[in-house]
Amino acid sequence: MSEWATVILAAGSGTRMKSDLPKVLHPVSGTAMIAHVVKTAQSVLNGQIIVVVPPGADQIRQYLGNSVSYIEQTEPNGTGHALLQSEKAFGGKVSNLLVLYGDTPLLLASTLSGLVERHQTAGAAVTLLTSDQVPPDGLGRIVRDNSGQVVEIIEEANADREHLSIPEVNGGVYGFHLDWIFPALRELTPSTSGETYLTDVVKLATSSGQVVTTASSMEALEILGVNSRVQLAQAEKCMRERVLNQWMLAGVTVIDPQNTYVDASVVIERDTVIHPNTSLFGDTHIGRSCILGPGSMIYDSIIGENCMVVASMLEEAKLERRVNVGPFSHIRPGSVIERDVHIGNYAEIKNSRLGTGTRMGHFSYVGDADVGSDVNIGAGVVTCNFDGKSKHETVIEDGAFIGSDTMLVAPVRVGARSVTAAGSVVTKDVPRDSLALGAPARVRRKNTG
Repeated sequence: MSEWATVILAAGSGTRMKSDLPKVLHPVSGTAMIAHVVKTAQSVLNGQIIVVVPPGADQIRQYLGNSVSYIEQTEPNGTGHALLQSEKAFGGKVSNLLVLYGDTPLLLASTLSGLVERHQTAGAAVTLLTSDQVPPDGLGRIVRDNSGQVVEIIEEANADREHLSIPEVNGGVYGFHLDWIFPALRELTPSTSGETYLTDVVKLATSSGQVVTTASSMEALEILGVNSRVQLAQAEKCMRERVLNQWMLAGVTVIDPQNTYVDASVVIERDTVIHPNTSLFGDTHIGRSCILGPGSMIYDSIIGENCMVVASMLEEAKLERRVNVGPFSHIRPGSVIERDVHIGNYAEIKNSRLGTGTRMGHFSYVGDADVGSDVNIGAGVVTCNFDGKSKHETVIEDGAFIGSDTMLVAPVRVGARSVTAAGSVVTKDVPRDSLALGAPARVRRKNTG
């Protein structure tokens, strides 16, 4: 539909949020509200997207990047004035505008598609998205005549008792014919506050004989505009339900959806089971047949199939197949855990690789380490990677056995099949097939007899 372009209005101050963060950048299900709006618009129309921003909107520009174009509304003179700023931004092939607000993250692509189709079929100058399924507080009422034709939108502040009883409200989503809307905006009379309001074009259109039609929202709360932290929580709850329903219908078991939190950006494969109080955030991918939780938190991580993560935290980590973690362990950024690894309780791993089949049962810290396959890491083992100024690497080769309470003072290497005795403090490299014991550790050949 290249004859359409989209304008997203995002120049409001958002004072009711009481925040230093621009309102439209507050996240819903892990993604900024305006990014939800942009993604939905892109899924419906392939034309240009223009975002109207206030002066100095560096955070918005940085977040959205070059996926959209930007126009500034230099003075906060209302929504009609904001849209008027985009007048000269469109190419010659554009004949219709889809106008959205950047604080409506719950809009559905199916709803926007319905509005676009309705607008084109009716040959309308104005098409409105309306709803009678939401609490009307704070929203403009749709006034119709006896034949059912839209006459105007009455904002709640200007509504009398009769208007306030109208259940149908304005959804804040519009289709406009390009040749009509900008001349109409210039005809609008500013309010007593000096602002011009986009909703006033409806009365102007009907009074001049233009075709005005409506489309209906698909879900009750999708037209919710977020203007406060209370409404932000409402949007979060609604989006969370959508996301979890999507994955349950795709073959994921969610034991308690009311106490499970999954960002919209997360990918989960079938037959995974998610237990209560588990949260999946950011760029996370969960493989098939995993068991997560209860009480796990996973950020920006990749988890292979048949893994189990119980009451533990992962951050920017990768788990290959059949890895068990927890309870109460922490896998920190830069860690790669290869297949068939067991990590028990109260273990911490940072910026390290644990090779296939390695076991790290409990109460140990491995940081800045390269650990081979089939290594045993006993209770209380610490890689002492920081000397007060720099981080250093520990290397543990295949088949090594690191005894309980061993301190590995990096940089240090423990050779293949070597053993460190319980309580050893290893400050020098241990050759393969050797035994290190004592504090500081002395090295001798293993007794293989």
